[in-house]
Amino acid sequence: MEAFKIKNGITATRYLGSSGADGSGSEGYDLSAAEYDNKSFSVASQETTPQGLFFKPDGLKVYVVGSASDSVHEYNLGTAWDISTSSFVHSFSLAGQDNSPTGVFLKPDGNTLYITGQENDNVYAYSLSTAWDISTATLSQSFSVSSQDTSPREAFFKPDGTKMYVLGDAGTDVNEYDLSTSWDISTASFLQNFSVSSQEISPNGLFFKPDGTSMYVSGGSGQEINEYDLSTAWNISTASFSRVFSVSAQDTTPSGVVFKSDGTKMYIVGGLNDSIFQYSTALLTQTLDLSTGTTFSFTPSGATTVSFTNPPASGNAIGFSVEVVGDGSAITWPDSVKWDLATAPTATASKELYTFVTVDGGTTYYGKKAAEGVA
Repeated sequence: MEAFKIKNGITATRYLGSSGADGSGSEGYDLSAAEYDNKSFSVASQETTPQGLFFKPDGLKVYVVGSASDSVHEYNLGTAWDISTSSFVHSFSLAGQDNSPTGVFLKPDGNTLYITGQENDNVYAYSLSTAWDISTATLSQSFSVSSQDTSPREAFFKPDGTKMYVLGDAGTDVNEYDLSTSWDISTASFLQNFSVSSQEISPNGLFFKPDGTSMYVSGGSGQEINEYDLSTAWNISTASFSRVFSVSAQDTTPSGVVFKSDGTKMYIVGGLNDSIFQYSTALLTQTLDLSTGTTFSFTPSGATTVSFTNPPASGNAIGFSVEVVGDGSAITWPDSVKWDLATAPTATASKELYTFVTVDGGTTYYGKKAAEGVA
């Protein structure tokens, strides 16, 4: 590296055209990158009004609860997390407790099944003598949520079992409960609620990111999945609406929503077509390390978000180029880039060259698409 003085006392940093290091990756649980996988599985032979959805953490089992059969249904997946490889195993009737079951959840060890019932406004807990096998379920206890909502749709639990969240259709909100004994719903006490009515007036499904920083609500009125950010993990009073993803092309009555353990897949069960639909939800990322060189090149395989790291300190100028061998997928550049002509360029399905300069330690980058359709 060599440096020399330029105007205003700024020092220019040069790496003599050396190739810089870049790293690719992906981030799950991102609705901005969601795409339908063209994979689905019909549950109509067992259930014509599917409501809730739950996956075993290894992706080898899926459970669907429905109000037409008043039962929960268990399926095996031949290939983990590939919904098209599902096959029916057996069902368990819930009619003895509730004739309108709407939500299903299982404890991480598979030994307890939780059902949300709309008829009696209860969450029910069943003990499974054989983990993950619903045919071995026996009712152990129930908890009324009628003081908060008279039309509960889905119950979701924090991974350590110390909190329960119940989505309500009557109140169009999410209700948060503390459990003084983990996983024991008889010890639940209401804490607070959060309204989702500004986004959805017919909420059906509820899911939280495993770290508690994102919440997802499916809805029938908007035919969509709504994503919320929580500034304090697991505290719904800190939730704020982030973005929405429409699933209307697959089903106009989405109910349960679940993500794969790593967040790279999303699944919904739809009440119109009585099917489970599979989506990819991984946001591709590309990180360019400016401490390693000034020329970069990458080939995106889908919509990609780019970031710049380790720029020289403020007062040192650096210019660098980025070659993108594009496939037409969207490229999201850092918000700190000020573009030539004031508008970020649109990526094309060709080889493109971008140039950037920063003089203030990366607070601001000046960028321009220098060429496209490069041979």
